[in-house]
Parts: sequence; C-alpha cells; structure tokens
Amino acid sequence: MAEIVQFRPRASAVVQHRIEESGDHLEIDLVTAVDVAIRDLRDIVDAWGAESSRVQAEECRRMLEEALAAAL
Repeated sequence: MAEIVQFRPRASAVVQHRIEESGDHLEIDLVTAVDVAIRDLRDIVDAWGAESSRVQAEECRRMLEEALAAAL
C-alpha cells in the first residue's frame, strides 16, 4: 500500500502580505499559483469563519487573477 506524505502547508498569504508591504511585486507561473491556492484553500477550510481565512481567501483570489493575467 502506498504511503501518503503530508506536505507542510505554505504560508503563502503571509508571504504575499510581506511582499505587498515591502512594495515588491511577486510574479509566479500559473501552475505554481494553482499549487499555492490549493494549499491556501486547505488552510481556509480549516479556519472557516475566522477573519484570517477571509483575508487569506482574498489574497489567494488576487494571486490567481494575477497569475492568470500574466499567463494570457
């Protein structure tokens, strides 16, 4: 039987927030954005109803929109 390895979730919302505060712009490819979004969504579901999950969801949405726009 296959062993399932649970990866440590990324703190992408925190990283994105720090990048925005510093004024830098982060460009990532669409595949990376989807990977990060999936991890973010797991965190959001775990903290459903908390203000932090709403903020993380908004940051995730913006990241996906920017990655999609860059890919087109």
